[in-house]
Amino acid sequence: MRKILVISDIHLTGDGTRIIGLDPLARFRAVLDAAAAAHPDAAALVLLGDLAHHASPAAYAELRQALGGLPFPVLPMLGNHDRRAPFRAAFPDAPADGAGFVQGVTDLPGHRIVTLDTLEEGSDAGRLCSARLAWLDEALAGAGSRVPLVFAHHPPFPVGLPGMDAIALQDPGPLLDRLSRAPGAHLFCGHIHRTICGSHRGLPWTIFKSPCHQCPLDLEDPSSSISVDEPGAYGLLLLSEGGVIAHSVDVGLNAVVHRDTTPV
Repeated sequence: MRKILVISDIHLTGDGTRIIGLDPLARFRAVLDAAAAAHPDAAALVLLGDLAHHASPAAYAELRQALGGLPFPVLPMLGNHDRRAPFRAAFPDAPADGAGFVQGVTDLPGHRIVTLDTLEEGSDAGRLCSARLAWLDEALAGAGSRVPLVFAHHPPFPVGLPGMDAIALQDPGPLLDRLSRAPGAHLFCGHIHRTICGSHRGLPWTIFKSPCHQCPLDLEDPSSSISVDEPGAYGLLLLSEGGVIAHSVDVGLNAVVHRDTTPV
């Protein structure tokens, strides 16, 4: 099976600043190294937004250096912590939709990767304006028989965490309308800092956690700033004929694989 790697919510600071005592660069390098070592044959690595914590030029320069020498192409996306101008300065060759948004299409033999720009600068919530939605219409129409794998930083549905649900994608209906009509579409999101999967209006979706700090499973707290030190992870998508299989791989647990030869 072809593979796609996914890393979301990197939150690099560029100046050594830690987040809840964690070094986001060290955590990202550990996850990236583990993913690249295990899957050097991946067709692509999707970075699902919140690349930088405060959108500083130093943070994007730090990211560019960390990505050097990878054996597969990288598809960077933007989240609410990012800003387009400093990102573009560091990544001038990043996907572009012709209207100033960081959106792109990558075709594989049986699948089409569609990366969306849900950043609404000045807000932690996301948005897809009419220009971005019109571009998505063309991207979905051009998929042909390929399975659409759509990536958006902000989820367009609630996940049961009040603080994060308050800063989800605003006015999600137009996106959901389009994806629910796209045969075989699967939506992948970040933003939440938890591994979650489910369906909404018949659309299957998967959310990947961060390599750095995670969001605790708190169904009551209204804050979007609560975090916990849990293992970081990367996503691994296995592209099956007519579909996709999504795995989340924790890094840093030092797990030992045991093989019991006793017959079951």
